[in-house]
Amino acid sequence: MDLLGFTPLLIFLIVVALAFDFLNGLHDAANSIATIVATRVLPPFAAVAWAAFFNFIAFLFFGLHVAKTVGAGLIEPNLITDGLIFSALVGAIGWNLLTWWAAIPSSSSHALIGGLVGAGLAKAGTGAVIWTGLNKTLAAIVLSPGTGFVLALFLMLIVSWTFIRFTPFAVDGVFRKLQFVSASLYSLGHGGNDAQKTMGIIAALLIAHGMGPASGEFHVPLWVVLSCQAAMGLGTLFGGWRIVNTMGSKITKLSPMQGFCAETGGAITLFAATSLGVPVSTTHTITGAIVGVGAARRVSAVRWGVARRIVTAWVITIPAAAAISAATYWLAGRLMG
Repeated sequence: MDLLGFTPLLIFLIVVALAFDFLNGLHDAANSIATIVATRVLPPFAAVAWAAFFNFIAFLFFGLHVAKTVGAGLIEPNLITDGLIFSALVGAIGWNLLTWWAAIPSSSSHALIGGLVGAGLAKAGTGAVIWTGLNKTLAAIVLSPGTGFVLALFLMLIVSWTFIRFTPFAVDGVFRKLQFVSASLYSLGHGGNDAQKTMGIIAALLIAHGMGPASGEFHVPLWVVLSCQAAMGLGTLFGGWRIVNTMGSKITKLSPMQGFCAETGGAITLFAATSLGVPVSTTHTITGAIVGVGAARRVSAVRWGVARRIVTAWVITIPAAAAISAATYWLAGRLMG
């Protein structure tokens, strides 16, 4: 059966991609709401509803540069096949579920990138990888948390000096209100950068099936944009409470002022990366920002053992997801003869 070019296999793969997007929202809900929950500005369910709304409307504020990087800038487009995309998604989803179960805030973005690279290598070796796109993404592993750290640290210093004559009660009241703004901005950045990764995957699939524009240019249909934003928003709505606890309280204790600075520093980083088409990790970014506000208070305020465990997960995410993806591609090839 073929409905307007949508074969059962293509429909299945789109559903799997949207399932990854949903898990991305579930897994990365902590990125948007950890600080606002940790500071008790909002209860958990209200926080995820707030974040899910801004996750969904993010497409109104950003172009689709990240989608193009993922869909056509990491693996040679002529090598994209159903088997490669399926293997990439299995690698990404498998690693996401494992780290979600272990309450480790790893990067869904880098799990997907690792999945694509692993499947590409299994299919055609190193020639499958577009190294300029991959190197840009790998550089962001260091730059995004580093930028979040520096911005949050400086914001903390500026805000602390600005409000030095205010009572702690007055400062707390001001930043409880301002955290609504900072959390909204971070959720916009999260939805804008992360949902586009799945858009890129689905758009690449459509092009591989001959359903792209006649000009041959990379294009993301509106229905793909809306479905990806909705899947991510729903995932965020269901929340990832185990990871919220790790991000919101185990790295360092947060006040509303610190939560505002962490979210604002992270949001600025995500807005810049999305406009440049760099698929950064929202997990890395907010973690760097939270460590930054903790270090601004004093270095001992950061639980470096927890931070070290998180960094370890960052380092192994791409190779681990790539290994799962490559094994899936090899096994699928064996089973299909």
